[in-house]
Amino acid sequence: MNKNDHDGIWVFAEQRNAELHEVTLELLGKARGLAGQNQGKVTAIILGQGIKPLAQTLLNYGADSVLVADNPVLDPYRLIPYSLVFEKLIKEYHPEILLMGATFMGVELAPRVAARVRTGLSAHCVDLKLDKDGKLLQVVPGWGGGVIATIACPDHRPQMATVMPGTMKPLSPEERKGEIKEIEINLPDKDLGPKVLEIKREKAEGLPLEKAEVVVAGGWGVGSREDWKQVEELAGVLGGAVGTTRPPVDEGWAEEGQMIGQSGKTVRPKLYMGIGISGVMHHVVGMDQSEHIITINSDANAEIFETSDVIVVEDFRKILPKLIQKIRERVER
Repeated sequence: MNKNDHDGIWVFAEQRNAELHEVTLELLGKARGLAGQNQGKVTAIILGQGIKPLAQTLLNYGADSVLVADNPVLDPYRLIPYSLVFEKLIKEYHPEILLMGATFMGVELAPRVAARVRTGLSAHCVDLKLDKDGKLLQVVPGWGGGVIATIACPDHRPQMATVMPGTMKPLSPEERKGEIKEIEINLPDKDLGPKVLEIKREKAEGLPLEKAEVVVAGGWGVGSREDWKQVEELAGVLGGAVGTTRPPVDEGWAEEGQMIGQSGKTVRPKLYMGIGISGVMHHVVGMDQSEHIITINSDANAEIFETSDVIVVEDFRKILPKLIQKIRERVER
């Protein structure tokens, strides 16, 4: 089929336990903005069981229509059933663009879908634009940091991208009308991959990083597990959450879920404090939209300073103990 026969922007409405992932609402807001540039249509696709009530929410957040695949075989999420449904829908409806969140689910599902329909995929995008011809421009951090690449897919459809959660803002919801269409699912009884026998959920401890108004993040420059305790202590007295770059996770000072950046979470706190962080692009894309950015680094040429509102060129060990003490004194007054 000629690429000119494709039309519309699709958003994968990711949900768990019939609750929409926040990235879904963010993508709908972005898709609505893109569609407004070329009078296009936004369609949300939601898969699972008992999910039809979510369709109106998707309309309220920007979708013009919703395709609902409600079937027990789609709950819980499994890669093969989901990819088969997407392949069927894409070949039937021919969307121009398909957007998914760069979540654990999205980064597994998107490449499998792209391979099935023989199209390209840009992963972990931090922005999306349309050129004058309506072609999707996908903005991603270049590997190794320091580079932002803009990618286009000129020949294959749909144009696919996964987008980092937190990089885009949802619209304010309003009551909207639109088409809600239920899709009949007929999947084979076998060859659907592993079955889920049991799910155990662990309750998250502490303040969720992406919801915190204050984030104190540490990098490789912190130097040791013992000094990492100062990062945690500062976050504690400020009532904030602890973030990290990749090296502290590799060293065992921090958890994977605390990572900020292309391979982790995107944060937009009122205050971000970076301790011993060099500032390569892979981290910066996850925090550069913070309202106020304060960074401490002994290297006067640290890249993180280019993104900062306040910079401190000094060994953090000389600053943090005094800062923590001053904050405690003010809190106790």
